Amino acid sequence: MRVMTFNLRFENDQDGQNSWIYRREWVATIVRRYRPDVLGTQEGRWSMLQYLAHALEDYAIHAPQRVLDDTCQYPTLFLRKDWGTVVDGAEFWLSLTPQVHRSKDWDSAFPRMMSWAEVQETGTGTKLWISVTHLDHVGARARVEQARILARWVQEHSGAHIVMGDFNDGPESPVHRLLTDADVGLQDSWLLAGKGEGEAEKTHHGFSGVPQKSRMDWILVSRQFDVREAHIVRDHFEGRYPSDHFPYYVDLLWAGSPSSTATL
Repeated sequence: MRVMTFNLRFENDQDGQNSWIYRREWVATIVRRYRPDVLGTQEGRWSMLQYLAHALEDYAIHAPQRVLDDTCQYPTLFLRKDWGTVVDGAEFWLSLTPQVHRSKDWDSAFPRMMSWAEVQETGTGTKLWISVTHLDHVGARARVEQARILARWVQEHSGAHIVMGDFNDGPESPVHRLLTDADVGLQDSWLLAGKGEGEAEKTHHGFSGVPQKSRMDWILVSRQFDVREAHIVRDHFEGRYPSDHFPYYVDLLWAGSPSSTATL
């Protein structure tokens, strides 16, 4: 299966020529070009997500019991209709009151959310948990506390997991160490693929195409998966980019399956 995480950059008129209205078809083009079975997006306002739901006819948007609010930037899952079926799903805020709309705690600058789905893969009939999130970009303590909530949720739901999103932290951070702790059971797909860390691997670029900040966009997987390939997508359209983050995708195989090879 191919899994992609894609920070869309929220609809902001102050972005000028990089505003959503000028980029949205490029986003759809990237998704069609790389054809992920699972797409997890961040920073999508509801109008943006509705555009993608219409433009990506092969995908179903997963937004269960969502309180629609034009001020929110929702992490959201899109699943290829022929790849899998949602068995269950929900979403909650990464706060001390997770069921309270737009709740936030600690030093979090914005309310932050996790959206999850239990999915049955069509080809194998196997069930797995898939979740997408976006941790705070300001509050260092908030990121750790939000990561603790994610880690606890993974531990409470046994089975195969894929956790993706914009974690607003690098691979050397306490957040990364917490989520990839052996007791949680998640591993960084980039590292599993044998990739290195350096300036070129940073995934934020501010519409410039020049990597900045850190490799903050991760796809974490449980030990039920082998990673066949991991790729940061740097495609542009005559020098202009679909977002201020590079999308990131991985190709996964079920560990021990006949087509599975040793982890690269």
